Amino acid sequence: MLNDTEKELYSRQIMMVGEEGQEKLKNATVMIAGCGGLGSPIMHYLAVAGIGHIRLVDKDTVEMSNLNRQILHWHRDIGKSKSQSAEEKLAELNPNIELEAFNKEINAENIDKLIQGADIIVDALDNYETRMLLNRAAIRQSLPLVHGAVHGFHGQLTTVIPGKTPCIECLIPEKPPKEVFPIIGCTAGVVGTMQANEVIKYLLGWEDLHTGHIVMWDGRSGTLDRMKICRRMDCPECGHL
Repeated sequence: MLNDTEKELYSRQIMMVGEEGQEKLKNATVMIAGCGGLGSPIMHYLAVAGIGHIRLVDKDTVEMSNLNRQILHWHRDIGKSKSQSAEEKLAELNPNIELEAFNKEINAENIDKLIQGADIIVDALDNYETRMLLNRAAIRQSLPLVHGAVHGFHGQLTTVIPGKTPCIECLIPEKPPKEVFPIIGCTAGVVGTMQANEVIKYLLGWEDLHTGHIVMWDGRSGTLDRMKICRRMDCPECGHL
């Protein structure tokens, strides 16, 4: 049940989703992989929306070059683990939610434990190998996965429902070249905010998700394109489903 503080805090949302919808958000657990450029707006908006349990995972520490886009991290946090820095800010943003912060690398040994009990997973990564680990685990555990990626002024988003929609392997079958990629901070803000929006819609049981489609953001022109994508029946990860 929502307490009086929560009813006031989420009053503008409750006008849209009702107390029953707000309780769905309160009772949900979301696992977010990555506390950087995408993870910052995702975590910020999920926290203030009242997602009851947020689990965040990142192995890196805050660096000066992160600060143009990773808005949960400030100059005072340089040298601090991103998971700790993010947890501190989120606790101040909304003391009514539960937070779990893991300062560790996601790998084949710990991935199943990290997603255990989650209702949905969010891919806020910039590492291909780890992203594919997350994709495989989501398929193995039949968990929905909201994928986002950014580069320069451009970004993309899709929501994966294992066995029903293309997975990330279908979408990105080959490892892209490794690079220190350029990025405008607001690109991560736009795509991360859209990812948070997808999570909220899924948890509320709304059906108008970006499943079976990829949304492409072009920050130079300020436009969004939405294209249908299909499962690969020869996909090594989800083709057997």
